[in-house]
Formats: sequence, structure tokens, C-alpha cells
Amino acid sequence: MFPYPSGKLHMGHVRVYTIADTLARFHKMTGKHVIHPMAWDAFGLPAENAAIERNIPPAEWTYSNIAQMKKQLQMMLTDIDWDMEFATCDPEYYKWTQDLFIKLHQAGLVYQKEALVNWDPVDQTVLANEQVDKSGRSWRSGALVEKRQLKQWFIRITAYAEELLQDLNSLQGWPNRVLQMQRNWIGKSEGAEFDFPLLSPTPGTPSDSKLTVFTSRPDTLYGVSYLAVAANHALVTSGAILANHRPSVKAFMDRVAAKTDAYAEPSRDGAFTGLYALHPFTHQKVPIYIAEYVLGDYGTGVVMGVPGHDIRDWEFAHQQPELANQIQFVIDSPNAADGPVLTLGALNSNCGPYAGLSSKVAMQKITKDAQAQGVGRSKVQYKLRDWLVSRQRYWGAPVPMVHCSSCGTVPVPRSDLPVLLPPSSELSSRGGSPLKRDETWQQTTCPGCQGPARRDTDTMDTFVDSSWYFLRFLDAQNSQQAFAPDTARRAMPVDLYVGGIEHAILHLLYSRFITKFLWRENHFDTKAHPGSNLDRLRGEPFIQLLTQGMVDLADPRNPIVRRTGESASVNHEKMSKSKYNGVDPETVIGAYGADCTRLYILYKAPPQEVLEWDEQSIVGMQRWLARVSRLVQQNNHAHLPPKDYRIEPDSLIPAERDLYATAHQTIQQVTRDLAEGHSFNTAIAALIKLTNALTLYYPPMAPPSRPGNTASELPRSPFLLPAILDYLVRMLAPMAPCIAEEFWTSSHLTSVFHQLWPTFNPKAISNVEVETVIQINGKTKFKLSFPSTVLDQKSHFLELIKASPQFQKFLHDRQTKKPLTVVNEIVVKGGKLVNFILK
Repeated sequence: MFPYPSGKLHMGHVRVYTIADTLARFHKMTGKHVIHPMAWDAFGLPAENAAIERNIPPAEWTYSNIAQMKKQLQMMLTDIDWDMEFATCDPEYYKWTQDLFIKLHQAGLVYQKEALVNWDPVDQTVLANEQVDKSGRSWRSGALVEKRQLKQWFIRITAYAEELLQDLNSLQGWPNRVLQMQRNWIGKSEGAEFDFPLLSPTPGTPSDSKLTVFTSRPDTLYGVSYLAVAANHALVTSGAILANHRPSVKAFMDRVAAKTDAYAEPSRDGAFTGLYALHPFTHQKVPIYIAEYVLGDYGTGVVMGVPGHDIRDWEFAHQQPELANQIQFVIDSPNAADGPVLTLGALNSNCGPYAGLSSKVAMQKITKDAQAQGVGRSKVQYKLRDWLVSRQRYWGAPVPMVHCSSCGTVPVPRSDLPVLLPPSSELSSRGGSPLKRDETWQQTTCPGCQGPARRDTDTMDTFVDSSWYFLRFLDAQNSQQAFAPDTARRAMPVDLYVGGIEHAILHLLYSRFITKFLWRENHFDTKAHPGSNLDRLRGEPFIQLLTQGMVDLADPRNPIVRRTGESASVNHEKMSKSKYNGVDPETVIGAYGADCTRLYILYKAPPQEVLEWDEQSIVGMQRWLARVSRLVQQNNHAHLPPKDYRIEPDSLIPAERDLYATAHQTIQQVTRDLAEGHSFNTAIAALIKLTNALTLYYPPMAPPSRPGNTASELPRSPFLLPAILDYLVRMLAPMAPCIAEEFWTSSHLTSVFHQLWPTFNPKAISNVEVETVIQINGKTKFKLSFPSTVLDQKSHFLELIKASPQFQKFLHDRQTKKPLTVVNEIVVKGGKLVNFILK
């Protein structure tokens, strides 16, 4: 994932780009055509704030940071395709971001509506939640922040909700944690809608209005004690609240407006409106409340309160004295008095004709009957909300729309793109959005009637910029299109995407939506050329996702327990600029070199886990590279094997055969670790093991006599050691490119990166056995040994284990003697451990 150009790289950047660079170099050496590009997520509020503080244009600050961070990336020895580089603040880039916005608008997926925002009354601007302090004041002006309804631009991502949900099943290369986070964020609920007719506050006066509620539990319809509407529901804003209840409602609304943390759990606060509705089945009066926990942009903005079977409704009812004694249960439970009954069950006598039915049957029958009576219907609901993309700031891509008194709001013609940002000379002054203050910039001509019009003064959310940037890499210099359809169709989807788990929801979801939109609208020309990988994955942008963990720093004070003199247990916390606890990559690289820094980052922890930074441990990598260096120096005088040289294991003496087997076991493991599991730590451990084997064997570095060799068993292959050392250097190259190149060119005329990856020879390990630990339901039971070649044949390997006498005796329960069935087989560490789940 591309970085935000904040000024300097931190160790989290070093980790993610070391991982990506290692894999890019590895795949290039295996003969693949690899695109390993870089760009800059350059728009956004931090640059604007920095520009205000320094009284310089945000572009100047941004491009200066890009130059600094690019230099640091090059210090890390990254092999990046710099000819594909761009920044999202380049007019040549955001021209196509604006073009994308217009495409979405033409497809009916862009609209404007009122939305509740944080408003600074002094600076006259919208604030992000992060810009409001814990006292509810603006971070810059110090003013008490207000909640205001403002017209905002939205993208209708909810139109793709089902597609975004279902197609998660095709993403086999994504971590389960990320898939589950997206499923939860989309939040599909299947249930029913019910109509509750409003009662007129004036007796004898009919009312045609109704409140429609959505519920995922139609079986609890007979337990409704109240209805609750959101604070911004039309019933509230239309002035329908009875006069004698308006003071209490206003007090409640003021309490809600005073809150600034939109992500905090809503309270169970509320107020009675004085209004009632009729229950669609029982025709009893149901009181209507306003409640903070009801969300206006989810479902219909109305909730049917069932305190007996919902924890939020239970808590709300107990905050309202008149509701606490009216809780009605429709499913019995001995613990009903202590809280809501959340389990399914049989409906009780409170449910009229549905009494005795199970919850599942009742859901279907109640919904069917409501539909037949015209008071309800089946409904699928999603928690996913439409994407609010407008920002009242300067440093972003301007929304490419104009407002005309005759034609309304119309898009800017594509021939007039990009809509450029004006000079930012007024950026530091107060008074609202900088673009809204620039009258000259706003004035334009309507593309429809050619009359006077005004430009839209909002800029786009930076997530719009980042939702498609990976497509631009494929055609970065194209001035006619964002990308050529043929080029994108052949190259997409991205094979491997590396980035932090913090992007699991927003960025990854928006990128999936945008790519699916472009695929569905045939912008990859897949209809004329069906059968591409984009078709196979239904427009998904990323085949495989690697989410690296954070880099945490140990307590720098290195505390000592006085009584014992021993080091205390040390806690680690995330490196952060705000905590002033970051480690400068330039300092580390200057002290230890880029190769050692890269190796340490790869070796210290598996990529998905947190890396606890401990500079004292980096010397281990230095010592290992020094040992490899001595091996290379000792071997410089050796004759290089001819190009057609092939090692025949049967012709080697035992010590040579063992070394050759170790070399090919290493090739097999390192190849698997890099290509499949991204287990850099175990790959490096295997290379260290091979180094140890070479060190023990190599005559100048080992005792003259080696166990297992007689005087007549002298080495028969003078080319064996140089060949295996070549394997080692080639496998080291993706992870430590500079020193591997130095090692290689000491005895070769070409670059190590012009060499192919070593090829595994199964004959080398045909007689080598590997011990496998067998677990049953997570507990170790026995061990078996297999020829190493069997481990790559998973089905055959598992059948051999299950056919063994040791395994057969676990196929019956010891107490009941009943047979057990294998329900899952988990193979880890390349076959060194297998866990069978039996039930």
C-alpha cells in the first residue's frame, strides 16, 4: 500500500516495504514479470494543517516530503519501478479521480443529502471527529463544536452491498480476520418490515401516516412495548411532537448535540414524544419515543422496542419509568426477571394464534401473514452506509460539479478536467472552506445552458484517491485515459497486496467497490474479452492480502530490579510520532546497514504478528552475514562449475551427500516459505542452518577429519561447495540484496539478480526422512517418520498417517467405544506437525 508523505519513514514503513521488496525480488528471480511500483497518497488534512502552521502552500510541503521519503526508500535498497511513480495530488492523477466521480454520478451512484457533522462556529468549517478534543472544543480555534446538518456528497456503495458480501467467499488468499471484519461491517440482516399506523393526537381525527420498522426477529412482534425513532427522523424534524412534550424533547436533543464522538457507544437516553402508533396485529396503542441508540441512516430510522428480547431495548426501557413495568416476554425463561431472553424458543400464550410455534416457524408465518394483510413484508437490511465523500477543506481533489440556477447541479464536461485547485494564498485565514472564500474560482459557465454557474466548493475524501491508484500504475503516463482497458484486463487483479490490518475496512472495501463498479460497467472491456481473472473473481482487485503487524518499541529505560540486579519484564508499545517513541530508520541503517536491518525485520517475527523492536538483537544478523562472508572469501579461489554441470547424488561420498541433501531441503523450504506462507523468519532460519552445514564441511573452517569419512573417502566433487554456496547467495539475495550482490560478483561477472532461483532436486533428499508430530484434537499423541518427498503429496501423506497402527487406535472413544470421524486435518510447518480433529 502506498504511504502518506508525512515527512519521514518510520519503522512500520520499513517493515511493510521490506516485505514487499523481498517478495518482488524473489518472484523476479523465479522468472515472473513483476510490477513493483510506488506512489504517494498525498492529499489530506495533515498537509493542509502543516501548510497553515508554516505559512507555505501544501503542495510545497507535500513534494518536499515525497523527495525525503523517496531517498529513504532507496536507502532501504528497494527495487521499485520508479518510472511508474505519481502522487495523488498531481493534476495528471486527480483529473482521473474526478473522471471516476463523474462516471459514478452518471451511473446513479452519486447524490447529495443532509448529514450531521461537527461544525466549528469560529473557523466556520467542518471538523473530523479527531479534531474535536475531549471537552468538545475545536483543536484549532478552541470553540465549542456544534452539530449541524449540512448538504454532503455521498457515493451509493450500498447498491453493491450483497455483491461485496458474497464475493468475500472467493478471496481465498485473504486473512480470515479481514474477511470477518468486512462481513461485520457490511452487516447483512434478514428479517421483516412492519407498518405501525400513527394515531392522530386529536381524537376522532384520522391519520394516514405510519412508521415502518425493520427487525431481524419477527417472532418477537407481540413483545413490542414502544417504538423509538432517531433524533433526525422526519417525525421529529417536521414539528409533529406535542407541545407539552417539546421541552423534554429539546433537552434530549441538546444532550445529543453536545456529544462529539460519533464512534462512541450511544447512550440509552431518550424522550417521549406524546405520540402513539397502532400495533399491526394486536391494534393496541404503542408509545413513540426518540432514542439516541436509534440510527437515522440504518434501516428506516425506527426501532420496535422489545425489552424482553433485546439488550438495548431492555436498557432503554429501564431508563423510562413508564416502560419498565410494561415489558412483555414472548419466549419464556426462568431467568427472565434478570434480563432479556436472547435465545430462540417456543412462543408463549402472549402471542395469540402463534403460541406454541418455534421461533423459526413463527418468523416465517408472522411475516407471511403480515404481507397478506398489507402491514409487512420480508426484508434484507445492511449495516453498511453510503460513503460520505465530501470535505470542506482545500487540499483535496475538487468535486467536479457545478451549480446552475437553471439546470441544477451538473457534472463538469470531461474535456474540462481536471478542475484545478486555485492558489492557496488565503489558506491560513479563518472563515470556512478556503474554496468557498474564493469567489473568482467559483465563478464558471454551466455546461448545459452556458449561463453563469458556481463550482462546487467541496473536495473529495482521500479514500476516493486511494480507491483506484493501483490501476494507474499499469498506465501511469496515459494522458487520454486513467488506464488502457486491455492493459488493466491482462494485469489485474493485483497478485499480492501488502499493508496494515488498520485498512481492513475502509480502504480495502472502497477499493473493492470501485473496481467492481468499473468491471460491471465494462471499463476493462471484459465483455468483448471474457474469461479474464477479473471475470473469474467478479471484479475483485486483490487476489492475496498480507497484513503485516505493527512495530512496537521496548521501554528505552531498560529497567533493572534492584534487589536481584536482573532485567525487568519489558512492555512494548506501538511506535508513534505522537508518543515521540519512534526509531529513525536512517539511524538504524547508518549503524547496521540496510541488509542487516532488512534481515532483522524479516527474522524477528512472522509478518502478521507484532514486531517488538530490540536493537540489541540485530547483531545476530551481523554475525551471520560475517560467517557467510568468510565462506565466500574462502571459496573465491575455487573453480566455478561449468554451465552444464549436474551433481549426481549417487556419486557423492556420505558427507557430500548429506550436505547436498541439506542444500536442497533448504531450497525446498525457502521457496515454499517465500512463495506460499510468507514465513520469512523460518526461511532465514533455514539459510542459517545451511550456513552452519557449510561451515562444518568447508576444510579451512572445520577440523581436517570429519566423522563418517575414511582416508579413502576424499571429496569426489570439487564443484559441490561452490555450487551450494551459490545456492545460498541466490536465496539470500531478495532479503539482503546489497551484500548478496557483493558476494556474487566476487566470483561472477553478472548480477545475482540476473540469475534464476535455485531449483529443488527431489533426488537429493529421496533417502532423507522427516519426523512428523501427530496431534489428535490439539494434543500430541505420537510421531512418525516419512521420506521428505512424501510431504509434498498432501493427500497421500495424510492417508499414510491415517493407515498407521498408531493412528487407528484413536478412532474409537475410549469410554463409549463409539467410532470417531476425522472432521478436519491441519498440516503445518511443511508437514512437521499434523493435527487431526476427531468427533
